Amino acid sequence: QELVDGRCGRKRGVYLGTVQAIADNGVWVQLAAPVQAGDGIVFDRGQPQEREEGGRIYRVTARGNQTHLQFGAGGIPWGRVQPGDRLWKTSDPVWAKQARQSYAQVNQRVPLTLTVAGEADTPLTVTVQDDRGHIVQVQSAMNLAIAHHQPLTTETLQQQLGRLGNTVFALAHLENRLVGDVILPLKELNRLRREWSDRLLAQRQQPPRWHLGPGTHPDLLPTPPNPEPPELSVLVRREAQLAAAIAHGIGRIYVEYEDPRRYREAVAQFRAQAAPGQSIWLAPPRIAKPDENWILQQVQRAAPDGYLVRNPDHLEVLAGSPLIADFSFNVANPLSAAYLQETYRLQYLTASYDLNLAQLTALLRYSAPRLEITLHQHIPLFHMEHCVFCAFLSEGTDFTNCGRPCEQHTVKLRDRAGVEHLLHADAGCRNTLYNGTAQTGAEAIAPLLRAGARQFRIELLGEDEAAATQTIALYQKLLAGEIPGKRVWQSLQITNQLGVTRGSLRHG
Repeated sequence: QELVDGRCGRKRGVYLGTVQAIADNGVWVQLAAPVQAGDGIVFDRGQPQEREEGGRIYRVTARGNQTHLQFGAGGIPWGRVQPGDRLWKTSDPVWAKQARQSYAQVNQRVPLTLTVAGEADTPLTVTVQDDRGHIVQVQSAMNLAIAHHQPLTTETLQQQLGRLGNTVFALAHLENRLVGDVILPLKELNRLRREWSDRLLAQRQQPPRWHLGPGTHPDLLPTPPNPEPPELSVLVRREAQLAAAIAHGIGRIYVEYEDPRRYREAVAQFRAQAAPGQSIWLAPPRIAKPDENWILQQVQRAAPDGYLVRNPDHLEVLAGSPLIADFSFNVANPLSAAYLQETYRLQYLTASYDLNLAQLTALLRYSAPRLEITLHQHIPLFHMEHCVFCAFLSEGTDFTNCGRPCEQHTVKLRDRAGVEHLLHADAGCRNTLYNGTAQTGAEAIAPLLRAGARQFRIELLGEDEAAATQTIALYQKLLAGEIPGKRVWQSLQITNQLGVTRGSLRHG
């Protein structure tokens, strides 16, 4: 960070250089920016509270690396200008003209078509239409009279009704449909002009109206689902959890490790232990920055079966590979679900965590084949750029010298209720705090299945192999219909809640 020059508290313009010498009704200067005759300049003595001298350049003469700027005779009191004073260009007529022309091109006035109609003993009617199709019709407060002298002609109407200089409008065409020689006071014509101008401007300021097309809303929705047996996927964050998921025959296993360099080991472990029909999907860090493509490259080099993508960067970089969108895409309606899946050729999308049970079942009505629902998880409470591991477990300042304490220690933050929440760091040294108590939507399994849901996920966090085995087995029994949902959350001693709102389990 650097301090800025404090010689003047207002904008100066373009810096030209400093005065080298004063001669021949002008100054010699080594120019720092181009200048030409007609430009306006000001001399900066470093005393902005005093009156400053300046004027327009009369002639520019270059000699070597020095340039003589000559001004009009008697225009500048040279006794108030000294060598060393700074010069600033405050006016450039050529640039100003170009700017005005470009502004005029962008801000073209709105062309209007006027139709004027009427006959003696009837009001004068003016119909106005603009370029957007807005139409305004006004009538005079008095009737037209027979004109014995100076009747209303097309030229008169154009002159009076086309006086729109202080508005955004301009008269493009006027059609005169007056019958016979008639007259109306010019004062009334002016009043009509102001009336239709105000009314037309008010119409243009209104937002465009929606128009129903030939299709209907249901036509846009995807085809309702066909029932299939439910499937369970598992997201793991430790090697022991991965082993438990493989041993239980989980068909689709997501792996999310803090260090993406370990993904090769995870894929190798999976290939050595998995049975046919099982697949491994890697989850890159949720946050991606422009200079962190190396992280995605490490994930790609592990050669998994697919990826759990979290943001648009993942969609772009990993395009062409099997992809499943995580909850961060916030899929909450069937139209967005269909768009994402068809545009990016996604196998599944994770339903938004913001939906309650009624909203989720409504979404499933049309999007069940596309959706995966997270039944069990530790909700992420927040993400932060600050790294607690580096700040409190290291004397370093960033990943280059912190010693990576996040790979050696487990950190939990205890809240005022005594609950300990697990902290994780990703490859970019960002920290995510997860709720220490897992939550489940197991009791909602029956209405979800009736609505067509068939893909369900559980996400493990800090569970050891025994706890992971117990959790996976309970959910497999739940989907098989062997145990009720209440048995799951009572056995695991977790929160009975689906998504991020308590209201998600309320039935109508």
